[in-house]
Amino acid sequence: MSDQQLEAIGSYVKSHLPEWLAELAPERRPMTITDPALLERIVRVEESLSHQRELMSQGFAAMEKRFEQLDKRFEQVDKRFEDMREDMNARFEAVDKRFEAVDKRFEDMREDMNKRFQEMRTDMDARFRTTNRMIVAFFALVTVITTVVQFV
Repeated sequence: MSDQQLEAIGSYVKSHLPEWLAELAPERRPMTITDPALLERIVRVEESLSHQRELMSQGFAAMEKRFEQLDKRFEQVDKRFEDMREDMNARFEAVDKRFEAVDKRFEDMREDMNKRFQEMRTDMDARFRTTNRMIVAFFALVTVITTVVQFV
């Protein structure tokens, strides 16, 4: 085909293309609105939608800012809990040390008491032995005296 024939076909298609498209899909035809009130209403709706979209964007931005503030607040609360936990651990360690000191003091007191009771027991045993020897010696002396008195 020659260039002239191609151009003739192209111009023919261009001229008839809108008709063919209209026949194939009538719902896809561009709308032509001639009523000025309807056009004005469409413009107002579009402006309202645009304004509504701006408000929604502002709302989303405000929500995002609020969420960031909440995140910061949660981080502060987490930090405070962490500080409190560390403080409580330190206090519990101090209490544990005090209990260990008290346990040590009681252990020392018990050992001291056991030592003193042992000393008292040893001393009392020595006294009982001495007293027992004295009583035996006394009875031996009484027996000797009574035996001598009977023979005299």
